[in-house]
Amino acid sequence: MKLTIIGKNVKITEGIKGALEKKFSKFNKYFDREDVTGRVLVRTYPVGKKLEITIFTPQIIFRAEAIDDDLYNAMDIAMEKLDGQMRKLKTRIGKKQKRQSIAEAIYLEKIKAEKLKKEEEEVVRTKSIHLEPMTIDEAIARMDAIDHDFFLYLDVDENKISVVYRRLDGGFGLLEADNKIK
Repeated sequence: MKLTIIGKNVKITEGIKGALEKKFSKFNKYFDREDVTGRVLVRTYPVGKKLEITIFTPQIIFRAEAIDDDLYNAMDIAMEKLDGQMRKLKTRIGKKQKRQSIAEAIYLEKIKAEKLKKEEEEVVRTKSIHLEPMTIDEAIARMDAIDHDFFLYLDVDENKISVVYRRLDGGFGLLEADNKIK
């Protein structure tokens, strides 16, 4: 497996690179083909270190992320998540087939799309809201008042449906719909 390690706001040292390569070596038994690549994105935030791992195979993409104050703990958490995803896939596919390894389950060429889909989750609550025109400052104040991490509103200046949200690294983010309300 070809591994790419990218650092954002952090220098990737030989120690970090070596630890990641060592942890990824346990996945080599699953991915012995050349068309499998892995990407690791390491970021530092004021609240900790974030590790995002993505493994690209021809049939499926595995992705895990973890945040911890210690980068090496974040590595362990993310690798456990990936291992769990692979085992879950093996179990799901292997129910109707004879015993096979995780690698065989992942590379099985005749996997049907419905078997790879996540189990459908049931909508347990529906809520209708009336979007009131307001400024972003008003939306942030209302979000804080109801103690949520996001708030949906109608931007009074742009006349767009918008979502303001609290970012993990501090501050706020804004999502705006491209289409305007007529």
